[in-house]
Amino acid sequence: MLIDSHCHLDFPELAAERDAVLARARAAGVGRMITIATSVAKYDTYRAIAEAHDAVWFTVGTHPHRAHEEPDTTVAQLVDLAAHPRCVGIGEAGLDYHYDKSPRDVAERVFRTHIGAARQTGLPLVIHSRDADDDMARILRDEMGKGAFKALLHCFTSSRALALTGLELGLTISFSGVLTFKNSEDLRAIARDVPFDRMLVETDAPFLAPVPHRGKRNEPAFVADTAAVLAGVKGVDAAEIARVTTANALRLFAKMPAAPA
Repeated sequence: MLIDSHCHLDFPELAAERDAVLARARAAGVGRMITIATSVAKYDTYRAIAEAHDAVWFTVGTHPHRAHEEPDTTVAQLVDLAAHPRCVGIGEAGLDYHYDKSPRDVAERVFRTHIGAARQTGLPLVIHSRDADDDMARILRDEMGKGAFKALLHCFTSSRALALTGLELGLTISFSGVLTFKNSEDLRAIARDVPFDRMLVETDAPFLAPVPHRGKRNEPAFVADTAAVLAGVKGVDAAEIARVTTANALRLFAKMPAAPA
């Protein structure tokens, strides 16, 4: 069994045929999916999707693109919302200097708020980091010094230096369909060196469909293609990658009960 540790089932591209998307995921061996929040204001949407589907869990948080829309969310608010039994994580939150849709100081403040909520709840923080390696490393080191928290560098496409910093601080690293792209040899080299017990797979659907689906709308079933490439990178078979990444996901997102075999 595989777990898609990061998808967006609320996005229109998937919501329009959600039942069919979930059925194809099941057929591909994807037994769990985590639909990831991008806005606290949409909390009820994520909650409803997870409540309606046994295989779906959710998170609560504000994407850095929307940090300027939700600058005043408090740790207490996030902690309260995360108490729902199907809410298994905080985020996604972080920094995105590629698009810079939120002022950087606002994004950092919102990110630190989410770290506080992860620390207080014990739930893992789902981190979005793009073209912000130095500031991300600085914040993570600073905040980890204030008290440990669990976190995941999702859809990892950053530098080896940030990967090493994350691993040093106890973080997990998740690989998306980008791992399968022809020009991603540097990323595959990083993945080759990530310990087996610190890696996950994801789709980030509806974005970043892996080869051989590149250019199409992504969906959770396609996480199997990323897992197959990761297996090749690590020199093991696909069944072993499924076993390892599922165990890692269940350990990190510990509020999610173990899936049936």
